Amino acid sequence: MDSPIETQRIDSVLIVTLNRPTANAIDVTTSRLMGEVFAEFRDDSSLRAAVITGAGEKFFSAGWDLRAAAEGEAVDSDYGVGGFGGLQELPGLNKPVIAAINGICCGGGLELALSADLILASETATFALPEIKSGTIADAATIKLPRRIPYHVAMDLLLTGRWMHAEEAHNWGMINELIPQDQLMTRTMEVARTLAEGPPLVYAAIKEVLRETENIPFQSALNSITGRKLPTVDRLYSSDDQLEGARAFVEKRKPLWRGR
Repeated sequence: MDSPIETQRIDSVLIVTLNRPTANAIDVTTSRLMGEVFAEFRDDSSLRAAVITGAGEKFFSAGWDLRAAAEGEAVDSDYGVGGFGGLQELPGLNKPVIAAINGICCGGGLELALSADLILASETATFALPEIKSGTIADAATIKLPRRIPYHVAMDLLLTGRWMHAEEAHNWGMINELIPQDQLMTRTMEVARTLAEGPPLVYAAIKEVLRETENIPFQSALNSITGRKLPTVDRLYSSDDQLEGARAFVEKRKPLWRGR
């Protein structure tokens, strides 16, 4: 049986493609594989950025595999090291991840997209959280979505399960860019290469600061940075890369980031 996850490495960018016809739904096995893939990405210093997308043009991902659920797979199963979809609970993921939404993105598929740092979408993409119609809760989306878009818009999606087209999602700031379907991966790779050329220690510090300060007062959060209480910030402030950035600016040249 073919793997439900396809990976491709292009220079320092990892492309991860969900390939489970017909809807790229995610069962426990697939989720665990995704967690392993993203853990390897996290730990490989030669990889600087990742892209998650779906195979084909119809589905990014329909989320939780309801066929597996009907056969007894529990909603609170062990989905692996990164939680459902391999991303949203993966500890220490300090590299940028882009979601390239090529089609229908609903339920756990939307939660997977929200776990990425940037979301680029085809003009034909659609989004929904239909869990309410199945008598359950979109757990991660209930936490994340009201923090990403206006509260009343997020609640509309959560309470009604309605579909949102890509243009509306872009208008509300849920996605970064709207792209013609046939140009989606080309544009995504342009963004990914730009990120891959950036300073990895700064990316790591940004992501750790966001994680660790999300629920604490501003001054406490700022003190944790200026006091070098976060490992990635402490490493950055003592790094050759920070000195290189200053030198490159003075010398009017492109910096060479070494991640040290």
